[in-house]
Amino acid sequence: MKKTASLLSIAILGGILTLSGYKLLIEKPQVVIERTIEPSSQVVNAKFTNTNLPTINSPTNFTEAAEKTIHSVVHVKNTAIKTQSDPWAELFYGRRSGTRKYEQVGTGSGVIISEDGYIVTNNHVIDGASNLEVTLNNQKKYKAELIGTDAENDIALLKIKADAKLPYIPFANSDALKIGEWVLAVGNPYNLTSTVTAGIVSAKGRDLKGNTNVDSFIQTDAAVNPGNSGGALVNTRGELVGINTAITSRTGSFIGYSFAVPSNIAKKVIEDLMQFGRVQQSVLGINIDPKYSEEGVRIGGLPDQSGAKNAGLKTGDIIKKVNNVKISKFSDLAGQLKAKRPGDFVNVTIDRNGSLLDKKVKLSKKNLFRSVETNLDLRDLTKAEMKELGISYGVKIAQDNSQRTNGSSIKGFVITKINNKKVTRAEQVAAFLDSKKRYSVTIEMLDLNREIVKYYLR
Repeated sequence: MKKTASLLSIAILGGILTLSGYKLLIEKPQVVIERTIEPSSQVVNAKFTNTNLPTINSPTNFTEAAEKTIHSVVHVKNTAIKTQSDPWAELFYGRRSGTRKYEQVGTGSGVIISEDGYIVTNNHVIDGASNLEVTLNNQKKYKAELIGTDAENDIALLKIKADAKLPYIPFANSDALKIGEWVLAVGNPYNLTSTVTAGIVSAKGRDLKGNTNVDSFIQTDAAVNPGNSGGALVNTRGELVGINTAITSRTGSFIGYSFAVPSNIAKKVIEDLMQFGRVQQSVLGINIDPKYSEEGVRIGGLPDQSGAKNAGLKTGDIIKKVNNVKISKFSDLAGQLKAKRPGDFVNVTIDRNGSLLDKKVKLSKKNLFRSVETNLDLRDLTKAEMKELGISYGVKIAQDNSQRTNGSSIKGFVITKINNKKVTRAEQVAAFLDSKKRYSVTIEMLDLNREIVKYYLR
């Protein structure tokens, strides 16, 4: 028994010595210390100052901007009376026997811009309307009066007579808008009233190819769908930076890209419609070089007595800035000019052989209007020309850019009537010839010998 106890004691002692040796010689000790310390600020004196450190802002809160704007965006109902003909009924029962009239209703959004009831929307929202109805966010309905439209910039101005002062959205300077800045789209998509979506400014000066105009849209990724057209694009302060106008989509619904007319352009268009009844378009007085593909706009030519030529600009100069706003492409330049009036002065920064120069240019009134469908440049007749021709109306073909197979040209001809209606403004003629409304057009003109000739477009 004693022998067994001795062997057991020796075995236990050996195990203890072996474990102690492993701990001491092989295993690395792990020390865990738990303690509570009071945080303290460490101050280090240094001469180096890093000015490139990112600014950490608090999370963006859109509630204030939404509350400021949601009651100033309205629902616009457009009722148009359409006529439909049944050719089979006319064939068997005579002309007009198969004609019927029906109502076509369209909807969109609008933005209240003054407490006395002026509302801006898109031209395509109200185009062809026989009756316009505006519904406020409080569900009150008003009949709207159409004050004026500008098809080129897709802007229309409405007016309602409310029984109280209305909440409105103030304009902001859209030139100050920065890429990456948060914006909200406020409107009525799919008749869902008072809808607010958020996104960032994805691009500026965006030109949508495939139409007849040179656009200068603000591009955002804020969700915009059918019904949002004419609604507000606002910054986080609740100020109007754009009018939501278009989306690029293969489905008809939002897929990540939406476009808005900049507020500076919309504001100028509205002021023109209120003051003059139509938009006053200004030009710099240059011909651009279409082959130039680098940053900026290169001057390809200068008409005599143009504002640009009088200010000292030359062929080959590259326009880099207008009023200190960077010009990367022609749509940037077009956007700046659309926000100005004839007679305004702009400061143009040009690159001339590597040197930057500033020139003060007086803008002149646009007098040439291009019809893309017919490839004609049109202008209004002067009083002297009307007196010489013995007429009080008409539009002159300043340039025939079409390449006719017989080599003939109608440059210098005067368009007097379209579909037997007298014409007076080149802008309207160009817009009509390019519109989707025209199907069959008869153009009556005076040729160079002052003889009446007619052209037919199908």
